Amino acid sequence: MAHTHNVTEFIFLGLSPNRDVQKVCFVIFLLLYTAIVLGNFLIVLIVLASRSLRSPMYFFLSYLSFVEICYASTTAPKLISDLLAERKAISLWGCMTQLFFIHFFGGTEIFLLTVMAYDRYVAICKPLNYTTIMNRQACAVLVGVAWLGGFVHSFTQILLTFRLPFCGPNVIDHYFCDLLPLLKLACSDTFLIGLLIVVNGGTLSVFCFLILLTSYVVILLHLRTRSSEGRRKALSTCASHITVVILFFGPCIFIYLRPSATLPVDKVVAIFYTVITPLLNPLIYSLRNAEVKKAMKRLWVRAMRPDWK
Repeated sequence: MAHTHNVTEFIFLGLSPNRDVQKVCFVIFLLLYTAIVLGNFLIVLIVLASRSLRSPMYFFLSYLSFVEICYASTTAPKLISDLLAERKAISLWGCMTQLFFIHFFGGTEIFLLTVMAYDRYVAICKPLNYTTIMNRQACAVLVGVAWLGGFVHSFTQILLTFRLPFCGPNVIDHYFCDLLPLLKLACSDTFLIGLLIVVNGGTLSVFCFLILLTSYVVILLHLRTRSSEGRRKALSTCASHITVVILFFGPCIFIYLRPSATLPVDKVVAIFYTVITPLLNPLIYSLRNAEVKKAMKRLWVRAMRPDWK
């Protein structure tokens, strides 16, 4: 049964009580968020506009960049506006909405990164069947599964959280609505719900991480038979993906796969996966990838000289 909520809003303590620190953070996070949106939007644009980037790898990359923009947008704009606000408040429904979309886009990103690892596995280990296995329909289905997986994961989390009674304290020691700080505010025993939340969030992260790890072990074993040039090329495309996976999964597993207690370091770790990872993704993929750099240059020349073909 659903509980009644006496609390109608929550107050964030934010990143720091110091006004000067808040002003500095405002400038930093505004620049970072602008860079996230522009960087990831540029990747989407390049993939859509370039004929040379028609392979499934870039199809998934464009979706990953789109998800990154959405994911960062669930927390960054509120964090930025709160840094200048005297009272950092969010309504109960606003909090639940933010919580839903954080886990929806975060879950979708986890599934997308897993799909991308599968794509690399097929490309390297089954190159002759690659175009048959990873046809357009298969790619569309895999992206659909990633979105659906994110939705189911998030819907489960929100269902569990909304059953908690919030009747007293409403101050959240964080800069956005996350599960563990909310569990602390519930005026009932949260052990079982906390356990279910950890099982849902933590298991998802670990399960996908193990699939990723397995696919890369298989890829590395398979590469031993390749020439050094073939090995180098395959490893360079995988290296970008592995970097992104570690940057995203590390903090997620740290936060969600432990007893439901909040630690002072949580805010710093959360900044990592809500702001830093979405910022680094386009850089990692574009700077390490010759084809993306070439397509970027072509797009730039075309924009500067419309007559150039």
